[in-house]
Amino acid sequence: MTPQLLQLICFYAFAFVTVAAALSVITLKNSVHAVLALVLTFFSAASLWLLLEAEFLALALVVVYVGAVMVLFLFVVMMLDIDQEKLREGFVKFLPVGLLVAAVMLGEMLGLIGVRAMQARVMGADPAVAAGMPNIEWLGHALYTQFLLPFEIAALILTVGIVAAVALTLRERRGARYESASQQVKVDPRKRVRIVKMAAVRPDEPTAPQEPQP
Repeated sequence: MTPQLLQLICFYAFAFVTVAAALSVITLKNSVHAVLALVLTFFSAASLWLLLEAEFLALALVVVYVGAVMVLFLFVVMMLDIDQEKLREGFVKFLPVGLLVAAVMLGEMLGLIGVRAMQARVMGADPAVAAGMPNIEWLGHALYTQFLLPFEIAALILTVGIVAAVALTLRERRGARYESASQQVKVDPRKRVRIVKMAAVRPDEPTAPQEPQP
């Protein structure tokens, strides 16, 4: 068996598992099972990215989505008490609309694939392959050398967004109690704890009950 034939077999196998798991996400009745099927979909898609020599995208898909986002989804689905019967009412009625939207999206993706193929012919080979380096190594080298300034600007914008989100959520509310770290550090332990020495007192022994006098 040649390496090209093995790669083709793996591609069809991963693609079949990806499509089957994606269909299971929308057909399974149990929400937890649907989330686990979505995890399998992400793993299969990451395997396809590895076959295309896009290691960074494959690792990002597994680490970010499977390792963080899907775990959060799983906890949220398990904590929520959702009535599945009401959610699935009218599913068949809207099936033609869903098929029409899926067909339009498929046409758009095929068009993008064609445009991508034409651009590949104009732009030439993959720069990572031309440089003789793995995809992750070439991407890291390009980010921290050629595109260092845009990368730092993007990181600064994300940091400002995080600070702004925290500032918007921290609002002073009446009746709420807040902790002051500076006041807690300045506290004198001798004023907080008082040691009291007490003599050990032995409790009185219980007296025996007296018999009634005739």
